[in-house]
Amino acid sequence: MTETLKSRSGGCHCGAVRFEADLPDQVVALSCNCSICAMTGFIHVIVDKADFRLVSGEDNLIEYTFNTGAAKHLFCKTCGVKSFYHPRSHPDGISANLRCFDADQNLSGRIVDFDGANWEKNIDQINPGQGA
Repeated sequence: MTETLKSRSGGCHCGAVRFEADLPDQVVALSCNCSICAMTGFIHVIVDKADFRLVSGEDNLIEYTFNTGAAKHLFCKTCGVKSFYHPRSHPDGISANLRCFDADQNLSGRIVDFDGANWEKNIDQINPGQGA
């Protein structure tokens, strides 16, 4: 049985950056303890690129990379919020911040801890066969 996907909207704090993602009602989200996720409180909802649309604010995004440079962290230039980014762990996907979906989206699920502080050792737990 295939889960029905619905368009869910979200964005940054100031509203300059807006996105839509096609997701089921129930998602599994990842709480990562790597340096950037722990500091920003980012809760990952992995979305296939084909199911993600940047609605507005592309010109208001600024990119930040570190370590391997594979992940492309995108922040709103106005409010500083990272509502989504291109993750190293899922090169064919987008990681949207569960906290940045609009409150009325009826999106629920469970949050799973991921030890991203030890990324190379643990990546196969969330992305079998596609480690570093």
